[in-house]
Amino acid sequence: MSRPAEPTPPVSEPRSAQPAPPAILQQPRVRLMLGLAALAALLLGGGAYAHWNLYGRYQQATNDAYLQADQTTVSPKISGYVAKVLVADNQDVVAGQPLVEIDPVDVQDRLLQTNAQAAKAGAAIEQIKAQIAAQQAQLVQARAQSDAANAADRFALAEVQRYAPLAKSGADSRERFEQLATEAARARAQLQGADAGLEAAQRQLAALQASLKAADADQKAANAAAHQAGHDADSAVIRAAIDGRVGDRSVRQGQFVAPGVKLLSVVPVQRVYLVANFKETQIGKMRIGQPVRVKLDALPDRSIEGVVDSFAPGTGAQFALIPPSNATGNFTKIVQRVPVRIRLNPSADLKGLLTPGLSADVEVDTRPQGKTQ
Repeated sequence: MSRPAEPTPPVSEPRSAQPAPPAILQQPRVRLMLGLAALAALLLGGGAYAHWNLYGRYQQATNDAYLQADQTTVSPKISGYVAKVLVADNQDVVAGQPLVEIDPVDVQDRLLQTNAQAAKAGAAIEQIKAQIAAQQAQLVQARAQSDAANAADRFALAEVQRYAPLAKSGADSRERFEQLATEAARARAQLQGADAGLEAAQRQLAALQASLKAADADQKAANAAAHQAGHDADSAVIRAAIDGRVGDRSVRQGQFVAPGVKLLSVVPVQRVYLVANFKETQIGKMRIGQPVRVKLDALPDRSIEGVVDSFAPGTGAQFALIPPSNATGNFTKIVQRVPVRIRLNPSADLKGLLTPGLSADVEVDTRPQGKTQ
């Protein structure tokens, strides 16, 4: 008897095959290179974050910055024709150096005239002083005459009063009394004349003293005019007020100039500073004395050190010719800029290359002082 056939086990379906990695990735050298690249990227990213966290986030930068200098405009104090121009364009000058000479003939003539007027006023004062001395002597004489006349008047009046009872009683003659009365009247008239002479002498002395004051005032005015004329004569030579370099020279020999007319400018190129216009959102952590790094467009390979010197008392819009009015219905907020003055500390070889007007890129380090060291 045949045995029954054993049941056949079910055949399971084959699993889906996993894609094999490329052969190149299976090479140990490639795997090592990829690992190193991932590690390098991680290190670079971490370094960049650390640099930003420790340094970059403290830096406030702007390219709205320009070199400036407090230049001096040279103008004459007197009018006249230019006799000499003693400097050339872009010439370095020192304080006190002659720049322009104006023809001094007119001012010298005016100086001689004012000196003569001052001398004349001095002579008038001496003359009045002599008159005052003579008048004082006359006043002493008039006062003596007044005193004598006063004494004579008192004596004559006393005689009349003494002889009046005698003449009335008949003890003395009437003629004697009338003679004494006549002498008393004459003495009174002489006293009045002496008093009038004394008063006239006093008035004349007062008039001379007033004339002396007027002459003294005239002399002071003449001396002031002479001093001004002398100053004008000195001003015929225009000198540099500061050390610097001549620029914007428009004066020419033979030109007629007047006070206030610009002749040239002296730029202190050795004292150039930087004005950087930072956004209002940048100056919150900026302080005076913070270090600054400057790069000029003219010298892109050189860096100049500096420090924050001061902040403007308002934004640039506040000092515009027509300040904006924000109280309007169509207001649009615009980020304002604040001018920041930066004091530069250039090396010796760069001082002569810093020209006002050059543009620059500025970076202010706002880290606390301890972190910047």
